[in-house]
Amino acid sequence: MTLLRRFRRPLLPLLLAVIVLVTLVLMAEPAVAGRPPGTPVATTFLGDPTVAAVFRDGLAAGHECTASVVRSPSRSVLIGAAHCFSGTAAGVQVVPGYHDGLAPYGVWTVTAAYVDPAWIANQNPQRDWVFLVVAAQKQHGRTVRIQDVVGGNLPLFRIANHQRVTVPAYGGGINDRPITCTVASYRFQGYPAFDCDGYIGGTSGSPWLVRTPAGSAVTGVIGGLHQGGCVTWTSYSSVLGAPAWRGYLRATTNTAPDVLPVAGSDGC
Repeated sequence: MTLLRRFRRPLLPLLLAVIVLVTLVLMAEPAVAGRPPGTPVATTFLGDPTVAAVFRDGLAAGHECTASVVRSPSRSVLIGAAHCFSGTAAGVQVVPGYHDGLAPYGVWTVTAAYVDPAWIANQNPQRDWVFLVVAAQKQHGRTVRIQDVVGGNLPLFRIANHQRVTVPAYGGGINDRPITCTVASYRFQGYPAFDCDGYIGGTSGSPWLVRTPAGSAVTGVIGGLHQGGCVTWTSYSSVLGAPAWRGYLRATTNTAPDVLPVAGSDGC
C-alpha cells in the first residue's frame, strides 16, 4: 500500500469537515451584513438652529460633514471633526438649520481652524475634533455673530458610559433633510460609541448633545475610531476632555490658527 492510499481515507472526513465549516460561515455572512436586530433608526427632521451643514465648494455642490455652534465669549466658534478639513479651512461655509435647500439663519464663512498638535503630527484618532471660527456678518443692518443668531450648546466635552445623547446630523451629498437619534452611549476600545442606523458619510462632526439644567451641551462629535465608523449603525467619537478644552480656548481668542493635514484612510 502506497503512502497516498494509506492517507486518502483518513483525509476524507477532514475534508468533509472543512467543507461543512466553510458552508456554515458563508451561510452566516448575511446575518452580519445589515444592522443588528433591535438597532434604532434615525429619523429626519427640519433641523436644529445650532447644528450646521458644511459646504466645502458652495451650496450648489452639496454638503459634506456637520458642525455645531458652541457657546463662547467670541460668539463665533463651532466644533466639528478634524478629518473633514484640511489647510486653513478658510472659505468653507457652514449653514445652521439647513434643510430642503433653505438657509434660514444665513450662510457663514470659516476664517480659521484649531486642532490638537497630535492631530497635526500623526492624525491621532483620539484627537479627531476641530474648532472653527466664522466671520461676523451684517443682518438687518447690524453686525452679528453666529451665536447671536442661533444660540449655542454648552462646551461640556466629556461623556460618560450609558449617557443618553441626541445626535443631529447631515448626511453627505444632496440629502437635504437632517437626521436625529436619541440613544444611550457606551465605550468601545476606549472610544465613546452609540448604535443608531442612518449615520452615513457626511455625518462626521455631528454633535453628541446631552440635556443639562443650563441647556444642551456637547459631549462628543462623530469621528475618532475609523473617522466615525465603518458601518451606518455604529458611530464613534474621540474622547474630548482637556485637549479639546485647550483647543476651544485657543479658538475663542482666535490667535495663531492651525494648518490641518489632509486626512488619511479611515482604515475600514
